[in-house]
Amino acid sequence: MTLRANWNYPTAIRFGAGRIAELAEACLAHAIRKPLLVTDAGLAQAPITLDALACLRAAGLDAALFSDLKPNPVEANLNAGLLAYRDGGHDGVVAFGGGSGLDTGKLIAFMSGQSRPIWDFEDIGDWWMRADPQGIAPIIAVPTTAGTGSEVGRAGVLTDTVTHTKKIIFHPQMMPRVVICDPELTVGMPPKITAGTGMDALSHCLEAYCAPGYHPMADGIALEGMRLLKQALPQVLAHPGDIDARGDMMTAAAMGATAFQKGLGGMHALSHPVGALYDTHHGMTNAVFMPYVLTFNRSAIEDRIARVAAYLQLPRTDFTGFLDFILDLRARAGVPHTLPEFGVDGDRAEEIAAMAEADPSAGGNPVRFDAAAARKVFDAAMIGRL
Repeated sequence: MTLRANWNYPTAIRFGAGRIAELAEACLAHAIRKPLLVTDAGLAQAPITLDALACLRAAGLDAALFSDLKPNPVEANLNAGLLAYRDGGHDGVVAFGGGSGLDTGKLIAFMSGQSRPIWDFEDIGDWWMRADPQGIAPIIAVPTTAGTGSEVGRAGVLTDTVTHTKKIIFHPQMMPRVVICDPELTVGMPPKITAGTGMDALSHCLEAYCAPGYHPMADGIALEGMRLLKQALPQVLAHPGDIDARGDMMTAAAMGATAFQKGLGGMHALSHPVGALYDTHHGMTNAVFMPYVLTFNRSAIEDRIARVAAYLQLPRTDFTGFLDFILDLRARAGVPHTLPEFGVDGDRAEEIAAMAEADPSAGGNPVRFDAAAARKVFDAAMIGRL
């Protein structure tokens, strides 16, 4: 039986098959009458996107589409979206798609009434307080993948093409007013994207759980998210039309993004610069680095990982048993085992290591993740050494 529910954690979530039909009502509930639907170029002409636009227009809303986005969005994409938003006289954003559409849609809404440049709001200290809260448009989020969890986040990621770094832009009001999680929207994802986004959700749960600090609520959410992914990702890869498994994937993605307020770690610290320099898929990049970061962190996380292994009811409930599970899941999901298999060479290893140390995610790693540590993990991922 397909699940259906309304949640308010951490924002209002309408979960269940077919609930995209409620998109127009959700917009009207938040006084959005001229929404700009923001998605990536690959989804612009997809039936799910065209149906969403038709739903909005059938309800009398003056909706328009913006889709000039790279898979790893850059400032030029944001600026083009802002121009479309302002020229169209829009009063809110429907952020639609995977991470690129969700993040860029949120950033367009955030910047729609700001006068300062986007980089003035990077997630550093209290820089978010520089923003004019009255200049932030309302956001309705509609994820069409099950990985990033950006639909329940207060930040967006944008690549700075000057420094070739991914930067996190944060403001509490970037949290969408309503999230519509309709697992039917994910059925058409190619298997490679299903796998990459699912592994992204797993990396969020896993790194949040391993991050140091006292946050039992985040730990509990991350733990259950991993359990859902353990059963749902292989099921969805084998049976793409399984709506209940698709629903579990979407739920786990939102759980990962809710949990990682506790912190992330070396997987993300490395995947951010690699993605910025090589334009790789973020979730798949996390998946490539996953076993190497786990092995590097073993001395600090071994007991915690044993508890995960027990909760997941793995055949062997220790660190080795969990690592075997990760390696098997990666193989089943088609994740490259090494960086060269992924199209990443070692020419920029030193640069990547320095960027990883500077990445905000590095601070959440359970073992100090400086440039030397990042280089050690990068080198291990180059040759497949665990």
